[in-house]
Amino acid sequence: MKNRKVTIIASAVLIIIVVIIGRAIFSGGAASESANAKKKPVQVKAEAVSVESISEIIELTGSVVPQRIARLASPAEGPVMNLRVREGDRVTMGYVILSIGRREGIDAQITSYQEAVKKEEENLNRTQQLVESQALPGEELDRARATYENARAQLIKAMEAVQDFSVVAPWNGVISKVNIRDGDYVVPRAPLVEVYDPANLIVQAAVPEEYSAQIHNGLPLTVRLDAFPDSTFHASITRTYPFLEERMRTRTVEAEIDAKVSILPGMFARLLLPLKTVDSAVVLPSQSVLVLPSGDRVVFVVSADTVSRRSVELGIEQENRVQVLSGVTAGELVVVAGNEKLRPGAEVRVIQSGSKPKGSGGDQQ
Repeated sequence: MKNRKVTIIASAVLIIIVVIIGRAIFSGGAASESANAKKKPVQVKAEAVSVESISEIIELTGSVVPQRIARLASPAEGPVMNLRVREGDRVTMGYVILSIGRREGIDAQITSYQEAVKKEEENLNRTQQLVESQALPGEELDRARATYENARAQLIKAMEAVQDFSVVAPWNGVISKVNIRDGDYVVPRAPLVEVYDPANLIVQAAVPEEYSAQIHNGLPLTVRLDAFPDSTFHASITRTYPFLEERMRTRTVEAEIDAKVSILPGMFARLLLPLKTVDSAVVLPSQSVLVLPSGDRVVFVVSADTVSRRSVELGIEQENRVQVLSGVTAGELVVVAGNEKLRPGAEVRVIQSGSKPKGSGGDQQ
């Protein structure tokens, strides 16, 4: 019985020793793996800082509008007659677009003028006979002739006034709007027809106040039209308005597209307007820049398989590139992916690196 107890105690002690040794071996292996993991380099992507041209570009929206547009109105009261155009019709300068009847209301006046002319004509003939017979002096004939011509002029004016009044095209153009139809009765100054000149279409846009002082005629820009989604057109500013629109605080500009393209009034336009260009700027990818809680902007620079964190001062940003004014120099590698959890001095392994751009190097800008 005593030997049995000794055997049980010995077995228990052996089991305890085995468990302690196993835990020690396991803990040592885990610690070794953890140490190895800490030493394992972080995989990152990096790209070289380059020297290139970069521009400060603002994006604007605008519309195609006609430079010359005429809103033809009725010169008098009367019915619309012989309307000869519809929207989209092309007209030439002087083309009769419509007529307005104006005879009603002044027929009695014409009859009165006709009677006056007839009376003065009879008086002129009688005076001429008396002058020829020397019954009256010659001055009376001149006076009678002047009175007759005055009555005749009033009749001609009245007859012209009641003739159909023609509304004509002021230049070669396209009819864009017709507000009336034959038979409509219109009043003076009522808008009738709108015509625009297709040879003078421009792009009009509004520039925010903060950029308004930097705008000037001749400034180049690019234009994209929703009607031509696969095309980009070069243009230049041809007119800058000398004031800001009070409600929106914007400055209106007009631009002409260089290429010959069939544009229409009302087309939506997207403009890219470069305000400032630096030809030899030190430029790095925007995704390489991190913003700290303090607001400082930093990048991680790769050197000898480790990274250092540097504060940078930024300038112009264009698309996914940004000008750096201080903090890095051209040719250095900056981390563009995998930089979110990096710490200064961390070991890294660059798995993808942008090639050093041509012309990189030189002094920092």
